[in-house]
Amino acid sequence: MKEAEIERLTKLSEYENDLHSKGYKLIAGVDEAGRGPLAGPVVAAAVILPEGMLIEGVNDSKKISEKRREKLYDEIIEKAVAWGVSIQDNNVIDDINILEATRRAMHMAILDLEERPDYILIDAEKKVDTNGIPFLPIVKGDALSISIAAASIIAKVTRDRMMREYDEMFPMYGFEKHKGYGTKAHIEAIGKYGLCMIHRKTFSEKFTK
Repeated sequence: MKEAEIERLTKLSEYENDLHSKGYKLIAGVDEAGRGPLAGPVVAAAVILPEGMLIEGVNDSKKISEKRREKLYDEIIEKAVAWGVSIQDNNVIDDINILEATRRAMHMAILDLEERPDYILIDAEKKVDTNGIPFLPIVKGDALSISIAAASIIAKVTRDRMMREYDEMFPMYGFEKHKGYGTKAHIEAIGKYGLCMIHRKTFSEKFTK
C-alpha cells in the first residue's frame, strides 16, 4: 500500500482511533443506500472492523467504481469482526415513509451483527434505535469514518445486486443502469409502462399521470 493511501486511511480512521483510545473495543459503522430512488428497497449495513485495520481503497461508496466496490465488498466481509444488513422494501417505505424505513433498516442492521458493538458511528441520522448502545451521528460520515465507509460499500453493493436482479424481471425500466433512481429514461418508462411491483408509489405515482 502506498504511503499516500496509508495516510488517507489513517485520517479516515480518526473517529475510530479516538474511541479505541477511550477504551471502546468494538466500533460499528452504519450507513444506508437507496434513500432517494423511485423504486427498490432502502438497504442499511453495519460493519465492525478490527482495531487498526486499513483496507486499501475503502472510501465513501459514491466515490468508488462499481467494479472496485464489488471487490471491496468481498474483502470487507472477509476481514470484518462482524457485519449486518437490513433490507426494507418499497412496501415498507410506502407504509411508514422513507425516513422511518431508513431508521428501521439501520436498527435492524445493528441487530444483525453477530457481535454487540461498544459504540456506533452512524452516517448523519440522529434518531436510530441502537438498543442502548452509545452512538454518534456524523454528517457525511461515509467520507469521514472508515467504519461508516465500509458499511456504505456493503449497503450499496447489496442494493445494486438486487436491482440487477430486478432488471431481469422488469427489463423495460432499465434498473441495471440507474438502480431505480429518477433518471429521465426511468421516468419516461414509468409513463409508458406504469408502475411495477418494486416501485415506491409515494415516490412514483405522480409520473403515471
